[in-house]
Amino acid sequence: MAVLLALAAALAYGVSDFIAGLASRRTSAWPVAVAAATGALLGATIIAVAFPGDPAAGDFAWGALAGVGSGIGSAFLYRGLSLGRMGVVAPISAVGAAVVPVLVGVATGERPDPLVWLGILAAVPAIWLVSKEPVSSTGPAAGVLDGVLAGVGFGVLFAATGQIGEDAGYWPLVATQVASMLIVVALAVSLRQAWAPRAPSDWWGAVAGLLATLAVLGFLLAAQRGLLAVAAVLASLYPAATVVLAVLVLREHVHRAQALGLGLCAVAVVLVAAG
Repeated sequence: MAVLLALAAALAYGVSDFIAGLASRRTSAWPVAVAAATGALLGATIIAVAFPGDPAAGDFAWGALAGVGSGIGSAFLYRGLSLGRMGVVAPISAVGAAVVPVLVGVATGERPDPLVWLGILAAVPAIWLVSKEPVSSTGPAAGVLDGVLAGVGFGVLFAATGQIGEDAGYWPLVATQVASMLIVVALAVSLRQAWAPRAPSDWWGAVAGLLATLAVLGFLLAAQRGLLAVAAVLASLYPAATVVLAVLVLREHVHRAQALGLGLCAVAVVLVAAG
């Protein structure tokens, strides 16, 4: 069940990123990110009211820290997606999203089975291969730095979310989305970017935010029912969905290395599930 929940989170994240990236190209990443945070906050509040649980102060603290990571990750991911190829930026962000929680999980005593370790070892180069572009004389592909910053943010999001207790319910996820919105606005102000959603296309970000809430929920449940390292690696396969949608909708070309990376993604899922 944990594997399926993590894969569902990956799918929801991948579709969410595609929608937000497309909207960011039409307007600006910052109002789309704020709209996404608004949608995510609405979704998290509905879930929390339905399943309140019994959260402790520590759960809210972890939720808020997760929101800091979410805000940084979303803002720079959307900006990267608006500048560069979706098939490059999203996979680069997934490397940090996978590695940081694995290190935290191992440091806190998790010991995955050998097959799971093989899956994790296959997933990291898979994510990188999916992000690989042909060598260009003009320098790095656009959005690469944003992808790296987003990966660090999402790594913090996954690692902190995995610390929320099983009995906490979902109010800590509301804290996550509140913190995320504040971080996005603060980053936009510090970079002197307009952040208030005004254009109709900005509000596609709210749809992306609702999907992201479902993704965080799926990841939280997966981490509570299994190992943080495993849930994080599987959820970090979200670029596969983004790449496929970019190919189908935007006609972006899949290079040989990216195809190999997608194949390794499938191998990683099979190995983790078998373990």
